[in-house]
Amino acid sequence: MNKKLHRLWATKTKEDEWWSSFVTSPLAIIVNYFVVDYIWLTPNLITIFSFLVAIIATGFIIIGGTTNFIIAAVLIHMSHVLDCMDGQMARYRGTSSRSGSYFDKLTDQIQVIIWFGAVGYAAYLQTQDILPVFLALAGVSFYSLRGYTKYVTIYTEMSNDKEYLIKKHQESLDKAKDKKESSGLCYGISANVLWFIKEQRKIFSFDEGVFIFMLSAALIFNIFVPMLWVFAISQIFYGLLRGWQRGYNLDHGRSTTIKK
Repeated sequence: MNKKLHRLWATKTKEDEWWSSFVTSPLAIIVNYFVVDYIWLTPNLITIFSFLVAIIATGFIIIGGTTNFIIAAVLIHMSHVLDCMDGQMARYRGTSSRSGSYFDKLTDQIQVIIWFGAVGYAAYLQTQDILPVFLALAGVSFYSLRGYTKYVTIYTEMSNDKEYLIKKHQESLDKAKDKKESSGLCYGISANVLWFIKEQRKIFSFDEGVFIFMLSAALIFNIFVPMLWVFAISQIFYGLLRGWQRGYNLDHGRSTTIKK
């Protein structure tokens, strides 16, 4: 087994989102294999490249037209591959930083807003109906609510227990140790097929990894309104559900998860 490839594969996040898990994250590992040793190419620089590509993709969506929509779909995937690359590179080099993690998450949130905002605008131009814009706004708002309730929960817990995040971090480390690897480069075809099948349940989380697929499919097949309905309904559901779950757990003194 190629030692470098094995080390890179170890940087793959075990809790990768749906499409990231078996498409964009492995593609990022392949690209990193060829560029990770170029010291001038830093994880933060890759984060900037990812964000710039995301903005360019948004521009193609706004311009409109079948060809431009397909280009935008490709660029969205390129942006997400780069988004996976920065974290992998940082872990491979052992140079992970708080600021890098912060800007990575910040740009991820902005990308979701501008991509769905652009698709809502494109759908409005096609239908002359304001509904797609409202669906995009509702989806983005409740997606943001999912993140907001997470950080309100952290703030509330830390107001009561200053060691809350330390305990949560230790819990995650313990879970990672207990979780045994069952797929990857060192495992057979059957083990990886079984892993792939299990990964499909993640599609129901409707997070950023799912958005990449949804957006690309909608752009390629020009089916904006149905996709926006799925986006809005799923985010309203999860936004309200997460808000209720975390409030209920806090009220009953139960441990709360800090995942989105």
